[in-house]
Amino acid sequence: MIIETNSEKETWDLGFRLGEKACAGQVYTLVGDLGVGKTIFTKGLAKGLGIEEPVSSPTFTIVQIYEEGRLPFYHFDVYRIGDVEEMDEIGYEDYIYGEGVSLIEWANLIEEILPEHYTEIKIEKDLEKGFDYRRITICEY
Repeated sequence: MIIETNSEKETWDLGFRLGEKACAGQVYTLVGDLGVGKTIFTKGLAKGLGIEEPVSSPTFTIVQIYEEGRLPFYHFDVYRIGDVEEMDEIGYEDYIYGEGVSLIEWANLIEEILPEHYTEIKIEKDLEKGFDYRRITICEY
C-alpha cells in the first residue's frame, strides 16, 4: 500500500491509526533517510497506543520502553548498532516476541534477525513535490 502525505500531521495521523489497530506481538520496521518524518510517525503510533509521555528517538539507548498505553511499546533505533549481536545483549527477542508492539527504526541494518512476520513502513521525501510531501509505503511480510 502506498500513501502520500502532504503534512507532518498527515504522517502523524497515519501512525496514530496504525497504533489504534496494533495488536500484541506486532512488529513494525521503519525505514527512511534522516529527516523524512520517522519520529513524527512514531509519535503518532505511540499516541494511538494510548501513550501520553513524550516520545523521542532512542538513538543512544537503542530501545526506549513505554508501558503506560494499552500495550507496551518498544521503540528501537538501531542506527548505531555495529553488529547484530548487540541486539542479543539488550534482550531484543524478549521484546519482539513479547506482548507489546515493537517499532524498529533503521531495521534494514538488522534484516537477518527480523521476525518472519512484520510490517515495513518506508518513508521517502520528494522535494520536487514540496517540502512536506512524503511517500509512505506499507508492506506486510
